[in-house]
Amino acid sequence: MRPLRLLSRGFAALIVLLSLALAPPALAAPKGPVILISVDGFRADYLDRGVSPVLSALAGSGVRAAMRPSFPSITFPNHYTLVTGLRPDHHGIVDNAMDDPAIPPGHFSLATASVTDHRWWDDAEPLWVTADRQGLKTATMFWPGSEAEIHGLRPDYWTKFNQAMPATARVDQVLAWLDLPAATRPGFITLYFDKVDHEGHMAGPDSPEVNAAVADTDAAIGRLVEGLKARKLFDRVNLIVVADHGMAAISSDRVVYLDDAADLTGVKVVTLGPTAGLEVTAAAPPDTTAKLLAPQAHAQCWRKAEIPAEYHYGTHRRVPPVFCLAETGWMISTHDRMAKTKVFMKGAHGYRVDAPEMAALFIAHGPAFRSGKRLATFDNVDVYGVTAKVLGVTPRANDGSPKTFKPVLTDTK
Repeated sequence: MRPLRLLSRGFAALIVLLSLALAPPALAAPKGPVILISVDGFRADYLDRGVSPVLSALAGSGVRAAMRPSFPSITFPNHYTLVTGLRPDHHGIVDNAMDDPAIPPGHFSLATASVTDHRWWDDAEPLWVTADRQGLKTATMFWPGSEAEIHGLRPDYWTKFNQAMPATARVDQVLAWLDLPAATRPGFITLYFDKVDHEGHMAGPDSPEVNAAVADTDAAIGRLVEGLKARKLFDRVNLIVVADHGMAAISSDRVVYLDDAADLTGVKVVTLGPTAGLEVTAAAPPDTTAKLLAPQAHAQCWRKAEIPAEYHYGTHRRVPPVFCLAETGWMISTHDRMAKTKVFMKGAHGYRVDAPEMAALFIAHGPAFRSGKRLATFDNVDVYGVTAKVLGVTPRANDGSPKTFKPVLTDTK
């Protein structure tokens, strides 16, 4: 009987070997989640103020850069650029306030229900929609565009923007999503903080209030890091921390008054601030446009088709017919608007994207990124492609370059 037992053991071993040989290849381990974090208004050099130890540690053991925003360097256009890889002139969110007669009632602004109307956003497809189409669960803890059903889809989990929601509560919601069962857990998550931007506007970029806001936001990101470590996810997760723009100091002594240049009767003012968007109607005096386009101290106006190519701006139907840009640190307004302004802010953004004050924070940390690397300044259209790559998602056509991040990725294929 002993030979029979030996034969049985040998036959069993042969069956095991055959089963291993014929079995389908094992699936690769799933990628860790990607969390895209925006700290609105975090100027790149704020990181050197010594008040953000968590972000400094992430930068030191990851990738750091100063990032050029897209023009105009304001919130909604740049947040949509970060998740589409398209410049505002291509994705259609060309300003925080804009007109489009094809979308009744025709005006978009941050504080209205227009933000939930998909028609303003449908010129592009944000990453959460692309990822969802490719089978990945997504979640947005605030992000411009996430409250609209774009191309028929919203993130699997999303929250209506509530500025009063504490930073710690925002972090805790992200961690709660990561606690979901594997089948329903999001693989792509956005997280948004706005306190740094708010204090930059109200108190100015060089104020103690900004430093305190940076420290508070840094502590909230520290809460996220500790939560990831407690869940044994920190070594698997890829954190991409960005800002939409920087911040420049402004003053009521540095204002360009459009009504000093021209009679604004019959001129529809779409926006004012570091930039101005104007529509000169048939009711305006015949020489209005010529007077606005004439050289002005501290500002320049163009017909939209004549905006210099370096701005990558002026072809979209929502860009106003006449567009003006102030010198960095100056504002464009009218005497009437200034007379009605009760509080003049001390910080603003929207200026040329190569102005040092507009440079935005970029940090990447996680298994997809090399440690202790610093990139030269790059355009923020490149963030979309690397985020998609780290997620394992095939990106849509975009304006970014895949070459930017090759030197700092652990997998450069």
